[in-house]
Amino acid sequence: MKTFDFLTHGRETAKAAHRLPLTRRGVLLAPALIAFTSVALAPARSEPARYLDVRRGSGFTPIQIAVTSFVGDPAASAQLTGIVTGNFKRSVFLSPIDPKSFVETITNPDQPPSMDAWRMINAQFVVTGRTGRAADGRLQAEFRLFDVTTGAQVAGSQYVTDPSNARRIAHIISDVIFTRITGESGFFDTRVVFVDETGPKQSRRKRLAIMDQDGANVRHLTRGDDLVVTPRFSPSSQDVTYMSFGVSDPKVLLMNLETGQREVVGNFPGMTFAPRFSPDGQKIVMSLAQGTASNLFTMDLGSRTTTRLSDSSGIDTSPSYSPDGTQIVFESDRGGTPQLYVMSAKGGAPRRISFGEGRYSTPVWSPKGDYIAFTKQQGGTFSIGVMRPDGSGERILTEGYHNEGPTWAPNGLYLMFFRDPGGQGGAKIYMTDIFGRGEFPVPTPSFASDPAWSPLLK
Repeated sequence: MKTFDFLTHGRETAKAAHRLPLTRRGVLLAPALIAFTSVALAPARSEPARYLDVRRGSGFTPIQIAVTSFVGDPAASAQLTGIVTGNFKRSVFLSPIDPKSFVETITNPDQPPSMDAWRMINAQFVVTGRTGRAADGRLQAEFRLFDVTTGAQVAGSQYVTDPSNARRIAHIISDVIFTRITGESGFFDTRVVFVDETGPKQSRRKRLAIMDQDGANVRHLTRGDDLVVTPRFSPSSQDVTYMSFGVSDPKVLLMNLETGQREVVGNFPGMTFAPRFSPDGQKIVMSLAQGTASNLFTMDLGSRTTTRLSDSSGIDTSPSYSPDGTQIVFESDRGGTPQLYVMSAKGGAPRRISFGEGRYSTPVWSPKGDYIAFTKQQGGTFSIGVMRPDGSGERILTEGYHNEGPTWAPNGLYLMFFRDPGGQGGAKIYMTDIFGRGEFPVPTPSFASDPAWSPLLK
């Protein structure tokens, strides 16, 4: 592996990397078990924690960042440059500058850029990079991030991995840069499980599928023999839970994404709805229909024992745990119309938190615990919004015809949802930030619904 004469700190880090295979977090990479080596190229001195407060309400201006073309291997360099730039375009908070305006061409990433050249086009940060092949044929990729104001390099790393992992390296680089500038966790190195929909409107084939957060690497997980809905990621393993509707009553299934192995975890008499994991991944909470009522139950995945949480004559459904596992938000029509309620994760009396006009549904607690996302229907309009856990601060992020099913990015700054315009068309997935500053379609090969965002990959 190449070492860099940047700082003594960087050289010592490189030597250590020879002794211990590192990944993004210093452990064997999951889910694909593909180890890669990461070498820090950043300065040893301390830097400010962030350059942009993304949660500031007013006066927001995105950071102008120039992503220069990586040099070296032509195909790998073009791929990494394109993915990093595309990630930042959808980030809302980082705005990539059009390369046509660049006045300097980077040919040697070991040399700092000319800061005067980048100030001319109002760049605040510059990214440079290189790709190549190690002696054993593995892909080498490196980047450096420069603060144009000070001229200092503020982040940098080298990665060595199998060439098939190039997309992940680009996402990891994007996450490192995003975190360095905003102080927030990244979200690019994640996946989304969703329902792929094909065929005519009246007889859609619905298959479980998975993709990278930018819509690439789509892979089908089921064949489409049975109808599937509401997939959900485990927060602690490479498992997803979902509902399968076959010739018999619907079943709650658990699928391991590594092996493809599936098992039935709930096969109850009557209808079961909306399974979702607890934060520790040890339980599933779901809605179970009994007569005309539906109530909430938890199932311990180890013992398969169930515990009833609610006792309503109405319909309690769409439960979601708070990130600390102590509370559950859910939808219920116990008051006459569907509204949102919060109760202890052990059961007990719930308290209503939604009081605006309209019908509220599909609540999901933010990974940070600060907001609850929801779908709201009023008249012919379907909105995606957020509110605080006590019901205050309700804010609509996007509205239109049939928006539904919000799911959180692991850093709590973004949501995905699906929108079905009606007619002979079909649902598509979209992404927005929690302030409603930007909305972007997530490309899928066909119609798509019910997205569920994974935790950050390890």
